[in-house]
Amino acid sequence: MILKEVFRASWKSILSNKSRSLLTMLGVIIGVAAVIVMMAISAGTEATISDAITGLGSNLLFVRSSMMRGGPGEPGTNRQNLVYEDVTAISEQISGVAGVTVDQTSSVTIKFGNNALEDIALVGTTPDYTVVRDVEVDEGRFFTENEVDRTQKVVVLGSAVAEELFGSEDPIGQLVTVDDVRLTVVGVMKEKGLVSGVNFDEQIYTPISVVFSKFVPNQFARIFGNDIRMIYVSVEDGANMEEVSDQILRLLAKRKEVSLDEATFTIQSQEDIIETQESTTESFRNLLAWVAGVSLIVGGIGIMNIMLVSVTERTREIGLRQAIGATPGDIQIQFLSEALMLSLIGGLLGVLAGVGGSILFGQFGGMRTVIVPYSIALSFTSAALVGIFFGYMPARRASQLDPIEALRHD
Repeated sequence: MILKEVFRASWKSILSNKSRSLLTMLGVIIGVAAVIVMMAISAGTEATISDAITGLGSNLLFVRSSMMRGGPGEPGTNRQNLVYEDVTAISEQISGVAGVTVDQTSSVTIKFGNNALEDIALVGTTPDYTVVRDVEVDEGRFFTENEVDRTQKVVVLGSAVAEELFGSEDPIGQLVTVDDVRLTVVGVMKEKGLVSGVNFDEQIYTPISVVFSKFVPNQFARIFGNDIRMIYVSVEDGANMEEVSDQILRLLAKRKEVSLDEATFTIQSQEDIIETQESTTESFRNLLAWVAGVSLIVGGIGIMNIMLVSVTERTREIGLRQAIGATPGDIQIQFLSEALMLSLIGGLLGVLAGVGGSILFGQFGGMRTVIVPYSIALSFTSAALVGIFFGYMPARRASQLDPIEALRHD
């Protein structure tokens, strides 16, 4: 039998009952679309996490202590806890470092004249903050190391805070009241927006020494040092991040008087964090793909069911074809091609629905989506295999019908 004639006959058979054919394909359409949409959501989540982590800065190492002795101002005895003095040590003693910073955040109310803004994040940090966290000053300047050492009461405003407090007025040199502390504005940051859940434009920045002394005072600081939760280290371009990380680990172990085996510090790069997140989302993505793939199996069962019904309804037609010379192989190919065509058309419609659904979900669903090209190929190929697999039994049953009995069938 000529292949062209086979597909022409299959197409004619499908069109002879459009409603039933469409309903038969519905399971395949939903399955293919679900695979594409689910994988697009998962890939979008990965991209969002990656952008958030890389948006923190470039070539970053995150230094943490896995054991904390409490929050800011709380005493404790864990000698491996990170303290502010460790920042200076890393900056001065580690080679290949472009900048080292730390931040200590407090929620404050800032006032200027009759304007007041509540629940503003006050970030106590160091001059290297602009280099490490990849932010820029738009007007004025950032505070200096000398101002940190002398606990100078200066502040740099986020762009949104400056606009809301001062409007068109120049904020540089003005005095603002932060809670009960008066600070002099020395700069305004360039607009950066929301990164990793933090709106940089709605923050204000002051020397970390000011935060330690005025906003989160710690009466045990002279004994234990000022607690910090994380140190951000920016590695110079071209420097080996593993070597820098190893240097930092050895330095901290020496400062805390513990061996490397006893050290509870963890140092992660941005790539380490991204890989960890990707491994988690990959498992989630595979789960979603398998769940969506169940719809394809259901669609295949629907194709098998309708093809079995079709064999019963067309028994006399099968007998006539055999009577005029069609072989069992010709009959089998005819019915198998119909099942394959149903699954391919359903797969194509599913791809269109999946791509369109991913785009619409990304625009209106409040969640980023990234269409994964291989998900289209995977789902469409799976739809074809489903058609062949579930169409084989009905096609084989049709080919095994006895011509005499088929012709007698009403």
